Amino acid sequence: MRQRAETIQRAATTSYDVCVIGGGASGAGCALDSQLRGLKTVLLEGGDFGSATSTASTKLIHGGLRYLQQAVADLDIEQYRVVRLALAERRLMMNNAPHLSQARQFIVPCFGFLETAYYEIGLKLYDWLAGAATLAPSHFVSRAKSLTRMPWLKAEHLFGTVLYSDGQFDDARYNLALVQSCATSGGDVLNYARVISFERDPGGRLVAAVVEDQQSRERFRIAARAFVNATGPFSDRLREMATPNTESRLRLSKGVHILLPLPDGFGDDALLIPKTEDGRVIFAIPWMGRLLVGTTETESNLDAEMVVTKDEADYLLRHLNLYLTREFELSDIVNAIAGLRPLVQSKDARDTKKLVRDYEIEVDPMSGLISVLGGKWTVYRAMAEDTINAAQRALAGHVTASRTRNYPLFGFGGAPCSPSDDHQQLPAGTVTHLLQKFGSSVCRVMEITRQDPSLLTPLVDGAPPIQAEAVYCIREEMALSIEDILCRRLGLQFYDWRLAIRAAPIVGEILARELDWSKAHTSEQIDQYVEKINFSLEAIGVEPVSAQRTR
Repeated sequence: MRQRAETIQRAATTSYDVCVIGGGASGAGCALDSQLRGLKTVLLEGGDFGSATSTASTKLIHGGLRYLQQAVADLDIEQYRVVRLALAERRLMMNNAPHLSQARQFIVPCFGFLETAYYEIGLKLYDWLAGAATLAPSHFVSRAKSLTRMPWLKAEHLFGTVLYSDGQFDDARYNLALVQSCATSGGDVLNYARVISFERDPGGRLVAAVVEDQQSRERFRIAARAFVNATGPFSDRLREMATPNTESRLRLSKGVHILLPLPDGFGDDALLIPKTEDGRVIFAIPWMGRLLVGTTETESNLDAEMVVTKDEADYLLRHLNLYLTREFELSDIVNAIAGLRPLVQSKDARDTKKLVRDYEIEVDPMSGLISVLGGKWTVYRAMAEDTINAAQRALAGHVTASRTRNYPLFGFGGAPCSPSDDHQQLPAGTVTHLLQKFGSSVCRVMEITRQDPSLLTPLVDGAPPIQAEAVYCIREEMALSIEDILCRRLGLQFYDWRLAIRAAPIVGEILARELDWSKAHTSEQIDQYVEKINFSLEAIGVEPVSAQRTR
């Protein structure tokens, strides 16, 4: 990506066709779609790209079995539409970034003939709705074969299992691939650039955004002909900024996940727990060498702390332990994720579990602000297409075709070199990690190690990332903090909080070297990072990690 200072200078002196505010899945998708249609586009994110809702997902590319169940039970055509659209988009999403996604088989435990028939019929309907985009047909597996295939599954009262397939992906890297694709297509992208106000013409239409750089605290003006609000849970705030006293449209739902050590012999299959005490489903999915378990869903608000509480973690463990031969405890948790989901207000739904996961494109008749509300990761591309359709109509009165249906994202395409071609000494786990995170751009990471072989050193013993990755993320991926690197770029924080704390001083040194930080600023960053993780540990009732470390 282009250097940050150059991008800020250019953005402050350029008149754009479209300014997209929000750098999560929907915003990055909108910016890419807009730029590919020939609209001069800038993408602004107040924090890091994908630092909120978009990296707190269940890491699934799916139609949504629960929504299909609600569609059938309630004869709800809107839920049916959501599932059908998501299943079509699932295939496109996986095709456009196969280096960041894969098919995953899920098992549904069944404890009687009627229950088995119910899930078989439901999953056949799921297959049928996917049509040609089906990943693999669902099928029944007998009790004996299920226990042979899944020795970690409790055998008591088990009748058999039903298997089906859905998609899985690296949400943080996928989000970044969208941002990078926009940048390489000629768009301007900025993280840590917060919109603090708008300027209007005499008729009240938005003509510019006043932006504050969260690093320097300097302010600058960005002019554009159309503004897109893709800020997810914060959409109502931006709508209010554009048109004071506007009616709120969102209800917010908090979802949480925990990560656990992957049990020996767990294999590649994921578990769907179809019944919980509050009517939800829970997934337990192998992900990046861990077992990802979630999610819960409770109504929340923007002021709530986005941490997993002890009660929420206990809830997930209680249900998971009903199905596994190994029982987990709170002390086994290696990471926990909490995030807000923006759900479009529904007059008929009494709780967030019943709200449709559909989306809506709203064009404010007074300010002209175009807001994309609701939705979910799997349909980000369709949301973006509809949003830019609205932007084009507003700008030109007509719509040109979107190019994103079959558009290889950054990191896919070309012939990626294998890290082991240049460095035979790299462990197999490190090679796999590099290819999964960087795809075809792994060659650029390895070029850094040819310039400085010391950067082949692991960030921390016991984990695959090497120091060159941190350098690359700073130079090429606009990483500006320890958390940017260890959480969203490399995933070490997701893998293990404690390993991430051990890696923090090394990453701090690399950031200081690359960004010319002072020792005081480096120490402050490390302290803040450790404090944030310890706060999350204490929230789930686990002993915090000692802050003692070698600087």
